[in-house]
Amino acid sequence: MEERTIQKSHKLVINNRKTGLVTGVLDVLSFNLNEILLETEQGMLMVKGTDLHVNRITLEKGEVDLSGNIDSIAYSDIQAHGKQGDNLFSRLFR
Repeated sequence: MEERTIQKSHKLVINNRKTGLVTGVLDVLSFNLNEILLETEQGMLMVKGTDLHVNRITLEKGEVDLSGNIDSIAYSDIQAHGKQGDNLFSRLFR
């Protein structure tokens, strides 16, 4: 019998670089005024900016609302995170 992994949907909606909605969120790893790090269905998602706030977290639905001045958004693969997780976290918390 073939085992299949069902990948849930992930959506990222940014409005005027001020507000955002992320779906398909598995976990919120960290957040502060300059950076938000999320684990999503499609990999690790890092949002950088200024005055960032997580307004609503609903992990049961996998949704996060955020606001602030969004400067950049970057993804990295979950597999790469697992292999180099210590390096990612050491870079984040220097």
